Amino acid sequence: MFIDSHCHVNFDALRDDYPAIAEKMKQNGVQQALCVSVNLPDWDSMMTMVDAQPTLWASVGVHPGYEDAIDPTIDDLVTRAQHPKVVAIGETGLDYYYAKGDLTWQRERFRTHIRAAREAQLPLIIHTRDAVEDTLRIMEEEKAHEVGGVMHCFTESLEMAQACMAMGFYISFSGIVTFNSAKDLQETAKSIPLERMLIETDSPYLAPVPYRGKQNDPSKVIHVAEKLAVLKSVSLDQIAQSTTQNFFNLFNKIDEKHHVKH
Repeated sequence: MFIDSHCHVNFDALRDDYPAIAEKMKQNGVQQALCVSVNLPDWDSMMTMVDAQPTLWASVGVHPGYEDAIDPTIDDLVTRAQHPKVVAIGETGLDYYYAKGDLTWQRERFRTHIRAAREAQLPLIIHTRDAVEDTLRIMEEEKAHEVGGVMHCFTESLEMAQACMAMGFYISFSGIVTFNSAKDLQETAKSIPLERMLIETDSPYLAPVPYRGKQNDPSKVIHVAEKLAVLKSVSLDQIAQSTTQNFFNLFNKIDEKHHVKH
């Protein structure tokens, strides 16, 4: 069994096709998926979709790339996190790749999410791009280790991965790890322990080989798992077992019978 630890099936590209996607997931052994929040205005409609699907879970957060989005308060996030199917805070973090100028707003938004996660006692979903030093510094200053989480769609160095794992974080690999151009990331993946690894699609983006350039969906997470099995010289079943167990260890609001713990 596989679990897609990060997707956006509520986005327009996938939402209306979800019944067909769910069938493809079933055929590929993908039994669960975490639908990740990127802003608050769309959160209610995302939750309506998640509530209707027993195979979907959700988070609450505002993406660091959404400069014009309404910044959440700690109370906003903590209140929404009480929903039974919300199992994480995020996606949050820092993205200096596109944003320029004074990025204090990004750093403050990130701090708000970490504080909310600590209050709600839920793990974090962290996005980081071209912001290694500030990401690690804020994680340390705000005591992100108290709740842990996942470094989603990881593309940074082994050194950063090790620093994050030392704070109790998991490292999640997306379709990028299957790209021929991703040699450095593939080398990093070889060094990440199985007990700290998650798999994801980040769909509708980043479709893995052999679907690169096409629309992605959670059924394709199996191709990420297949690549990691080759890189780690282990069986596909080992990747499936480890990443599934890691998902439930991290997002521990869910029990392994796929119910919300009371």
